[in-house]
Amino acid sequence: MSILEITDMSVGYGEGASRSEVLSNINLKVEDGEFVAIVGFSGSGKTTLISAIAGLQQVDDGVIHFKGKEVVEPGPERGVVFQSYSLMPWLSVRGNVSLAVESVFGNKTRGERAEIVNRYVEMVGLAHAVDRKPSELSGGMRQRVAVARALAMQPELLLLDEPLSALDALTRARLQDELAAICEQEKKTIILITNDVDEAILLADRIIPLDPGPAAGFGPEFVVNLPRPRDRATMNSDDNFIRLRSDITEYLINSGETRAQSSEDVVQLPNIVPITQPLPKAVVEASKSTSTTRYLEFSQLKKVYPTPKGPLTVVDGIDFKVRKGEFITLIGHSGCGKSTVLSMVSGLNEISGGSIILDGQHVTQAGPDRAVVFQAPSLMPWMSARQNVALGVNKVYPKASKTEREDVIEYYLSKVGLADAMDKPAAELSNGMKQRVGIARAFALSPKLLLLDEPFGMLDSLTRWELQDVLMDVWKRTEVTTICVTHDVDEAILLADRVVMMSNGPNARIGNIMDVDLPRPRSRRELLSHPHYYAYREELLDFLEAYDGGADPDVEQLKSIEAKRAARIARQTGGQPAAAE
Repeated sequence: MSILEITDMSVGYGEGASRSEVLSNINLKVEDGEFVAIVGFSGSGKTTLISAIAGLQQVDDGVIHFKGKEVVEPGPERGVVFQSYSLMPWLSVRGNVSLAVESVFGNKTRGERAEIVNRYVEMVGLAHAVDRKPSELSGGMRQRVAVARALAMQPELLLLDEPLSALDALTRARLQDELAAICEQEKKTIILITNDVDEAILLADRIIPLDPGPAAGFGPEFVVNLPRPRDRATMNSDDNFIRLRSDITEYLINSGETRAQSSEDVVQLPNIVPITQPLPKAVVEASKSTSTTRYLEFSQLKKVYPTPKGPLTVVDGIDFKVRKGEFITLIGHSGCGKSTVLSMVSGLNEISGGSIILDGQHVTQAGPDRAVVFQAPSLMPWMSARQNVALGVNKVYPKASKTEREDVIEYYLSKVGLADAMDKPAAELSNGMKQRVGIARAFALSPKLLLLDEPFGMLDSLTRWELQDVLMDVWKRTEVTTICVTHDVDEAILLADRVVMMSNGPNARIGNIMDVDLPRPRSRRELLSHPHYYAYREELLDFLEAYDGGADPDVEQLKSIEAKRAARIARQTGGQPAAAE
C-alpha cells in the first residue's frame, strides 16, 4: 500500500514575468517500507521536493497525500535530515537529540525519553561522545547526531536531503554503510535525495532521476534488483550492478549535456581555434626541460611534526619515481599524509628527511615551476577571471610581451569553458566556475609540475564529472606532469596513469601502486563500457577497505588484492594473469 502519493504537483517562485517554475507535474507513489532515491544535478529542485513532502513548502498545483491525508504542514511522522546539521552549538549530543524527543514524546516519562535518546545515540555510534558539544565533533559525527535526532522522533517516513554530500568520499562511504545497517534495523520508509549514483544504488530499492530545471520533472525510474546487504567492492563483479550503474550514469550525462545546450547561464567548453598555434610561445619556452626520465623523484621522504607528546612522523620513507608527462593520483584514508606529501612537493611544507628532486633540481622552497590547485580556488573576489589568471602569468613570463601574456590568459580560460565569462568578477561566479578559473590559472603558469589537492572535493558529484572532463581536455593538450590527491575512486582511475595507494598514518607509506592500462583520451562515458574499468575499481575499493578503521594489512593481503584484479582482467581478455609485483 502507498504511504505517500504525489499527484500532478508543481512548485514555482515569484510572480508574473519574473516567476521561475522549479518543479512541474511531479507524480510519485512510495510504498510502505520502500527506500526511494532521487538523483539529480544541483539546482534541479530536489530540496524543494523534499521541503514540499515535509510540509515546509506550499505547492502551487497538485496535492501530496501521506497515509491518505493531505500534507499542509510539518509533522513528526515525517522526519527530515538536511545537508546542514543545524545543531544547537551550546547543547551536547544528548541535549540535541533530547530536544527532538521531548517535543514529540512529552507524554512519556523522563526515563522513557532518556531511553529513546540513548537508543538512537548508540545506534549511530556516538555513545562514547554523548556529552560532547558540536564544536568538538567532526563533520561526520555531526551528521550522525542529525540522523539520530530524526530517528529518535520515530517518524513513519524519513526524508534525507543530501545528508552526506558535505563529507569527504571516504567518510561518506563509512556513513553510507552505517545508514544501510540502520535502515535494515529500523525498516523505515525512506526518500533519499542525492547526487551520488553509487550511494543511491547501495541504499535504494528504486532510483528516480530528477531532470534539470527549470520546470524539472521525473525521468524514468530504475529498479535496484541487487541482494542486501550490498558490499560496494563486491558489487563491481555483479553484471546487474555494472549495467544499472552504466544506465543511470549515461542518463545523467545526457541530461547534463541537454541542460548545458539549453541554458544561457552555463558556459560551454568552446570548440575554437587557439589564439596562437600551437600553444602560446611563452608557454612553449617555459615548459622546456632537461630530463624525461626520473623527472620527479621521491627518495626516503619523511615528514615529522613536533607535538607536546613528542615527534609525530606523518609520512615515513616514501620512495617513488614519476616520468615526465605522467598523471599520478594519490588515494588513501583521511590522515594518511596525501596532502602532506603534496605540500612538500610544492615547497610549502619543509621536508624533515629524504629528498624530492624535480627535473634535476632539489625542491627546497615554493616556486612557479610548480602550480597548485587547492580544494578552494582562493580567487580575489573583486577581480575578474582574467585578472585572477593574470596575477600569475605576469610574474611567470617577465620576458613575454603584453600581447603574448594576454594570449596565454585567454587561451586557458577558453579551454576551461570561460570564453564568455573572462571579465566577470570572481564573486559572481558559481563554485564550479571558480574552480575552472583555478585550473586555468595553474595551466597558464606552464609549470613543470601540476599539483591538485582534491580540486573538486567541494563540488557535488555531477558538477565534479563536468570539471573532470574539463581537466582531462586541457591536460591532453599539454600533458604536464601531474599529481592529484583524491578520495574519489572513480576520479583516481579516470585521471591517472598510475594510482598510488597510501597506507594509514602516522608513519604512512606507499601501500600499492596500480598501473591504469586504459586508453586515452578518456571520458566517464567511455570508461563505463570498458571491460577492465570495474576490475580497477574493485581493487581500489578492496584496498581502502583493507585499511579501514586504522587496520594495517600485511604484504600478502595487499598482493592478493592486486592478484585478484589481474586474474579478473586475464579472464576477460582470455590471457594469463600477470604476477603481482
